Amino acid sequence: MLFAVRRACLRPRAVTDPVAMPPSVHRGVCDPWIRPFAFIVPLIVKEGTSMTHMQNAPAGPTGTAEIVGSSSSGSAEEEEINAILDERARRARRRLERLIGVAATEGNALVPLRNGDEIFTAMLDGIRSARHTVDMMTFVYWKGEIAQRFACALADRAREGVRVRLLLDGFGSRLIEKDQLEVMERAGVQVAWFRKPLYLSPLKQNHRCHRKVLVVDEETAFTGGVGIAEEWCGDARTPDEWRDTHVQVRGPAVDGLAAAFAQNWAECHDELFDDRDRFINHAPQGKAVVQVVRGSASFGWQDMQTLLRVVIESAEERIRLATAYFAPDAYFIELLCAAARRGVEIEILLPGPHTDKRVCQLAGQRYYEDLTACGVKVFQYQPTMLHTKVITIDRTMALTGSTNFNRRCLDHDEEVMLAVLDQTFTATLDGHFTEDLERSELIRPGRWKRRSALQRAKEAAVVPIRRFL
Repeated sequence: MLFAVRRACLRPRAVTDPVAMPPSVHRGVCDPWIRPFAFIVPLIVKEGTSMTHMQNAPAGPTGTAEIVGSSSSGSAEEEEINAILDERARRARRRLERLIGVAATEGNALVPLRNGDEIFTAMLDGIRSARHTVDMMTFVYWKGEIAQRFACALADRAREGVRVRLLLDGFGSRLIEKDQLEVMERAGVQVAWFRKPLYLSPLKQNHRCHRKVLVVDEETAFTGGVGIAEEWCGDARTPDEWRDTHVQVRGPAVDGLAAAFAQNWAECHDELFDDRDRFINHAPQGKAVVQVVRGSASFGWQDMQTLLRVVIESAEERIRLATAYFAPDAYFIELLCAAARRGVEIEILLPGPHTDKRVCQLAGQRYYEDLTACGVKVFQYQPTMLHTKVITIDRTMALTGSTNFNRRCLDHDEEVMLAVLDQTFTATLDGHFTEDLERSELIRPGRWKRRSALQRAKEAAVVPIRRFL
């Protein structure tokens, strides 16, 4: 009986694909007679004793897990649930591939990394291990000890004959110390700048390269939300240590991240590749399916917007969204509300008192009343600045990379995201999300509705500029 409930709730919509439907015509996932039993479903999943996506993420001393894919074992009931989740992932993959036009790759291994202590250690170890090439791009490269450590690591590799290329955004990395640049360039590091503001028209100045990518020897890559600055050092223990997420990637998906670097490097440099590029064939490293989606700084509807639309409209059970800057347009707010109205549980985790961009926070707070009225739960992270960019959907898919849920990232900036179809990887990020919720405060719908006139005035004041936030 219980698993009949599960099947009825999670079965695919038989007649119309929701991706092709406007949010206003979406309907509930469950039949009316099933809704009273919907509370049972999470209990079934939680009580499984060998659910791959709940328990098979091996944790090391730092709490990270290398993802090698999923396995199906245990009772017939568990196998049935895994079959449902596998079918859910298959449908999501086909929608993403067809609607974005980018093929997903199989055979990938992914390691989620939390906060600077883990992220910077892994990235620096990767650079120091390089034997052929290092390609690195970042939006933020500021001052401080960690910036010096990266400069020294890149310079050391260049002196040893490794081809090292560093691409910096002309606005985001404007605070880099000149002596660090000189050290790297003297050692042979090729440094290029993406759209320096002084040399651009006002129109192009608004389009930035927000991607964070490191590719080592064409075999290992990193991407996520971290910039090269002291703010990201540590482990989110104090307001001076930001909370962020990065991912180490091995396998065919590395090519997608390398292409993101090449796309921007081609705009800034005459030489796209040389004889040190080996163009290797990737052997399988794991079992994760990954689609690399690139967003471009141009006009019109972008792939990044399509990616978010597909996953929100496809969600059947749960959406968990963590972002540093939440300032979307009304269209995406309606997508989230439509998902909530059809029975999808939605949790949004945002920065709290330690946000580094109060104006952007005000632009998002304008929508809290609408979201909470639809049943969306909005949380504010309390210990420090939350800079992570992670979305998990239905326990089967995760998005992570450089893209925030705001107009700037979706409309104006160069971005890159990983769409990962893997239950274990998704469960790991869900676990991180749950831990972050324990350090967050829930926005109470009634209390927020009664917010002060001054707060409402501040929210209204940023409306004219929210498309640039």
